[in-house]
Amino acid sequence: MKIMIIGSMAFSKEMLSAKEELTDKGFTVWIPDDAQVHVDNPDLADDFKENFKHATETDIMWKCFDKVAKSDAVLALNYPKNNTEGYIGTSTRMEIALAYYFKKHLFLLNNFPSEEECRWAHEIKIMNPTVLDGSFEKLVSLLNS
Repeated sequence: MKIMIIGSMAFSKEMLSAKEELTDKGFTVWIPDDAQVHVDNPDLADDFKENFKHATETDIMWKCFDKVAKSDAVLALNYPKNNTEGYIGTSTRMEIALAYYFKKHLFLLNNFPSEEECRWAHEIKIMNPTVLDGSFEKLVSLLNS
């Protein structure tokens, strides 16, 4: 079972940790190729000029989309960010939509806001992801059943 972990690059440390935990459980796990770059340079995501240069030179969006397409399941790490519980940023929403299109198992680590709180939550709700309530064990159980 191949799992692609997605999320805000602000959660890069968490991506590395989740990859290790799920790999130890026997899964093949992918994360964005530049996760360590973002751990080493946590300001990169918010420095639009440098981030644009990095993203275009590495073609990171295409690489992430390709991993989503090749995966069996997609796990979005949607921790609180920007005063939003269950934050899902624009790039992550695009990856979720791609996973939905390719009929991948779609998981969110945490619940997401209501449509009243965040307009984008409506589209996420339509794609019917499985919410794991913060539990990787729930993911393991569901994927192994």
